[in-house]
Amino acid sequence: MPFTLQIGDKAPDFNLPATDGKSYSLADFAKANVLVVFFTCNHCPFVTGSDEVTRKTVEKFKGRGVAFIGINSNSEKTHENDSFSHMIERMKEQKFPWIYARDKAQEVAKDYGALRTPHFYVFDKDRKLIYTGRGVDNPRETAKMTVNDLDRALEEHLAGKKISVPLTNPIGCNVKWDGMDAHWMPPEACDLVLK
Repeated sequence: MPFTLQIGDKAPDFNLPATDGKSYSLADFAKANVLVVFFTCNHCPFVTGSDEVTRKTVEKFKGRGVAFIGINSNSEKTHENDSFSHMIERMKEQKFPWIYARDKAQEVAKDYGALRTPHFYVFDKDRKLIYTGRGVDNPRETAKMTVNDLDRALEEHLAGKKISVPLTNPIGCNVKWDGMDAHWMPPEACDLVLK
């Protein structure tokens, strides 16, 4: 079985605490026509380098029936500043327009097959996967980016078109798995697209 969800797969459910004091599951997004689930964290330079582009994408599509939830699954034993308390601090500072939830047990990261931070998953109204991979092609230095794959996928889907590039490789730091070396990845994890 592939490590990462495949195009057409249903979104696995979750129940996670978020920085706003609430807990969220798929049912909380029932009214959204599109749901973007993305794996992120507090410290990775690919995340911090592209947060403002992600913010613009969220602000652009929020009023068009698209909901966004960022999930931090990183082990705080590997990176102390990925703890829930640091997530709350970061949201207070940055005021990101998405829900920011904690997957301390890393079960949701396993269910989705999250490879890196950031790693985006776009689900349609029926919560079937229609896009997964990177947000942009240069998340560490967005001044040098040439394509915003997340924006394009959302625009195409909302226009009723087939998504032209439904699969890209996420670009970023690997998910920090509990009890493992900081660079360890599950053996069945692999590139989504062969280069």
